[in-house]
Amino acid sequence: MIITYPNPILEKKSEKIIDPQSSEVRKLILEMIEEMDKDPNAVGLAAPQVGQSVRLCIIKSDNNTWIFINPKIRVRSWKKVVAEEGCLSFPGQFFPVKRSQKVTVEAIDRHGKKFTVKADGLFSRTLQHEIDHLEGILFITRIIKTKQNEREKN
Repeated sequence: MIITYPNPILEKKSEKIIDPQSSEVRKLILEMIEEMDKDPNAVGLAAPQVGQSVRLCIIKSDNNTWIFINPKIRVRSWKKVVAEEGCLSFPGQFFPVKRSQKVTVEAIDRHGKKFTVKADGLFSRTLQHEIDHLEGILFITRIIKTKQNEREKN
């Protein structure tokens, strides 16, 4: 089940995973994939969103399912892009968020092997969003104030 805001686990920094190949981590990965499959629009999910405060996120991109254990953003492009973002923990809510266009991320895969990925576009945005979740940062704190947002409030 997806944890929705306001739940304190969503704003807590997640713990590093010590044994990426433990049965607990393998089980959590399967549960998270199953949870994502329930929503055809889901592109990413972080462990805190299913009630587990550990550094694990899953991203679906170009028909691939990526498992990121203990991910770290190593490089961010200077160029920023504003785009609408949604979040499974904020059902039905979408806001403009500014993010780096490209990132390079280091992580561990489900087999315990380190890997590096360079991401662009939606893949980059999703990685940044999910890694924010692992830091206890919610996308609503990154909302870009626009004239349209101000009009909707008035």
